[in-house]
Amino acid sequence: MSPVDSLWAAPMRAALAEAELAAAGGDVPVGAVVVDAAGELIGRGHNQREAAGDPTAHAEIVALRAAAASVGGWRLAGCTLVVTLEPCSMCAGAAVLARVDRVVYGAIDPKAGAAGSLWDLLRDRRANHRPEVIAGVLDDECSALLRDWFSARRPGLAGDPLQ
Repeated sequence: MSPVDSLWAAPMRAALAEAELAAAGGDVPVGAVVVDAAGELIGRGHNQREAAGDPTAHAEIVALRAAAASVGGWRLAGCTLVVTLEPCSMCAGAAVLARVDRVVYGAIDPKAGAAGSLWDLLRDRRANHRPEVIAGVLDDECSALLRDWFSARRPGLAGDPLQ
């Protein structure tokens, strides 16, 4: 395990536990947590789009809302968003607007990722805030969870959902 993976392994495992909750609820297994500067978990969330009937109920949004409630305000400076899948444009934008210090993610999403693969909203020089981005933490575990979930629901479909 790399030093970066070692540093972020525990929060990523908490995010993976959230992803399992999403899967159990019939949603795409993506989980997220927010940790403060001291490493304390202050927000957690998992995809709830199906359960809530809400297109914005992505894991990152749910976790950021919980963290904001925990600190009593929308500015999450000093915090890190840890998520099992590369954030989409909506979630990357929310991370920028929340002023998180960094975004750590596991699996790369070449179809909708906005943290370096398809787009790079988090490091766009035109943005008023640019969080640090750390990619690929526990990537194999995060990717396997998604692949298994999609293959169980879409048997016979060619291709990897993460390709």
